[in-house]
Amino acid sequence: MTITINEINSSTALRVGGVIYLVQEYHHVKPGKGSAFVRVKFRNLETDAVLERTFRSSDKLDDVNLDEKDLEFLYSSGDDYYFMDHTTYEQVLITKEHLGDVRLFLKENLEVRGTFLGPQLLKITLPTFIQFQIAETEPGIRGDSSRAGTKPAKIETGAMIQVPLFVNTSDWVKIDTRSGSYVERVLK
Repeated sequence: MTITINEINSSTALRVGGVIYLVQEYHHVKPGKGSAFVRVKFRNLETDAVLERTFRSSDKLDDVNLDEKDLEFLYSSGDDYYFMDHTTYEQVLITKEHLGDVRLFLKENLEVRGTFLGPQLLKITLPTFIQFQIAETEPGIRGDSSRAGTKPAKIETGAMIQVPLFVNTSDWVKIDTRSGSYVERVLK
């Protein structure tokens, strides 16, 4: 479906040059001299690369209808990751290369959002905060402030994060999945 540049909003998906982009920001600009234009910042759905382009108000673009569904992570096998669609109970597959760094925070039975183009799963969106158990970390030494109060730790999925010195192995922590950073220790 073709739309004009004036019809876009921040959740519009567009096909530009054969690649699907999701609009993040857009600004209508009307300079004092010359014709109006729209400055758009999009994110590539496959690579997460951000692109900025300027369009004239008369430009037409290809709109892409994307669906979002609730999924549950089931398991991984080699480079393939399997999810279950909660409405149809069908298994959906996505490869390691399409999943990217999201795979570092996937654990069994985790509820996620899937973005689909027809039957194809394009992207997985994690919850903003997830609780993980610390699998291993070196013990913190009381009074040690030479390392700015953090130390490396491996969570149950194998991802490495920085945690405060007081966090020990088998503690539960809340992680911000957007940045992969420690938020707080959680009592379980």
